[in-house]
Amino acid sequence: MAVKPKVSLVTLGVRDVDRARAFDECRGWTASSDQGTLALCALEGGVLGLFGWDDLADDAGLPTSHGSGFRGQSLDHNEPSPQDVDRVFQEFLEAGATVVKHPGRTPWGGYSSYVADLDGHLWEIAHNPFSDWT
Repeated sequence: MAVKPKVSLVTLGVRDVDRARAFDECRGWTASSDQGTLALCALEGGVLGLFGWDDLADDAGLPTSHGSGFRGQSLDHNEPSPQDVDRVFQEFLEAGATVVKHPGRTPWGGYSSYVADLDGHLWEIAHNPFSDWT
């Protein structure tokens, strides 16, 4: 089975979530969720996540200093179940991706993993039981 050609959520690491959310709202975007360290804005066909820079690096298990390989963003691919996350994670690896963080339960109740693609772009492969982004 091939991985679906989609990006469910683009997450940008930002220095100040409130300021970044206000910037988006000035352009007419509405935050659909505000969880302090994370704001989500619904887009046509996707979602933009604004996540604290250090919090996003920590979530992926990467150092936060500049030049460390962390670029302040991740491309997120959501799946309908943890088993699907495991399957897609393996398919990414078979295609040449590098393990950044093995699949596992998250503190917020989901199931998540991270890989780096061939150019080092960070991909989160996750199951979020609280959303329908799949």
